Amino acid sequence: MGVVVRLETVRQQGEVERWRRRGYEAVDQMVEKLRDEIGGKDFEALSALLGREGQKLTGTLFEEVLKSRGVKQRGQDTPICEDCGRTLKRQKQLHTKTVESRHGEVKIERPYFHCKPCRRGYYPFDRALGIAPERKQYDLQRAAAELFSEVPHERASQIFERLTGVKLSNHGMHDLATQMGEAADRVRVLPSRQRVEAIIEEAGNGRVWRPVLVVASDGAEVPTRPEVDSRAQKRGPGEWKEAKGFRIYWVGQDRIEPILSWHQVATEEEFGEVIRFAATLIPVEQVRVALVGDGAKWLWTHMKAAFPTGKEILDYYHCSERIHKVAQIQYSQDQNQQALWIESTLARLNFGEVESVIWGLQRMKPASAEAEEELRKLIGYLKNNAHRINYRSFKRGQYPRGSGGIESANKFICHVRMKRSGAWWYIINGNKMLRLRCAFYNDTFDEVFARYKRLNSAKNR
Repeated sequence: MGVVVRLETVRQQGEVERWRRRGYEAVDQMVEKLRDEIGGKDFEALSALLGREGQKLTGTLFEEVLKSRGVKQRGQDTPICEDCGRTLKRQKQLHTKTVESRHGEVKIERPYFHCKPCRRGYYPFDRALGIAPERKQYDLQRAAAELFSEVPHERASQIFERLTGVKLSNHGMHDLATQMGEAADRVRVLPSRQRVEAIIEEAGNGRVWRPVLVVASDGAEVPTRPEVDSRAQKRGPGEWKEAKGFRIYWVGQDRIEPILSWHQVATEEEFGEVIRFAATLIPVEQVRVALVGDGAKWLWTHMKAAFPTGKEILDYYHCSERIHKVAQIQYSQDQNQQALWIESTLARLNFGEVESVIWGLQRMKPASAEAEEELRKLIGYLKNNAHRINYRSFKRGQYPRGSGGIESANKFICHVRMKRSGAWWYIINGNKMLRLRCAFYNDTFDEVFARYKRLNSAKNR
């Protein structure tokens, strides 16, 4: 055993010495380069020069480290075909592959094995070291994802090259987004129950009452267009579609603590399926659940099905907008009367006197046909949501009365990326981008990227 340990130590020392020698050679080359090109450059130019040369230095060391890291796989002679179980023989010559990483271009040499009956090839070295099938490696792909999930692909390509020194076209960005989006399923985009429980446990520390967990739902308009067979084909007419979304968060003293968000251009049934899955991640016995939304029937149906014990709260600001609209039409010639009627109506709603407000609306004499129609709509709206309007009581219980949390999510998840000038999305691609953005904001992108790597690296089999 002692002999084996000593031989391993000698081998490691030999590797380190080889790294050191190659590093010294690369440093000497870098110093010579700097000496010849340093003249006349200011601070920024010198920084850029040193960055480029430093990338070559670390790339040289990276090549040497990879050789040591893959010694076992490079020396492998007879692996087994994973499909048929045959023993495979290696080809005589090593296959060379040039890849790009954040350290620039790196060349790797490794054996290749091929199973003729299965028509499948294997690179054990690539699989063992997690090398991507593409030229651009996963460290660059992850950096690209940070960019294309926030800005258009063309702009992401420009920033990417400026920051990394590596070119990746806007079409390359688009293809990466498509592949990563396919790996972003709801199981990985949404956080685990363990993580949710940890957030809620921290929220409940020091509180007399259980924390209020808000489930808010809404829709956000997304520009879409029909799919075509190729990029060169003429685009069809655009159409705005609703991305249905929900956001779950708890309310603190002066802020909200986000737990999870989800947005997709989806049917009501698909929305309901996902929010019911999200409900399984929430320890409802540890919180008081508030369901917040506007008057849309679909969101109340599915929120209540997912959280049957939740307290339903009609968004105050949507309700207020409807009151203001009726006042502006009914009292269009008298702004003072508008203000008085709005204030008195909202005050009564604040105390939960919905029936009194409806009674008064039914007895108002409409000033016009338009006013009559808006009064009719408001009466129906208040009747349908009467049990969700008692804002004073909600305030006493420390429940929110506004849906600002989901309105904010509509903006920073959907609108910021999707509603760009001239942008029209295929629904399938738009949904992939939305899932990736949710993963970043849910802090679950690591899980999504790990799945993407597993699916993508299977190509190295």
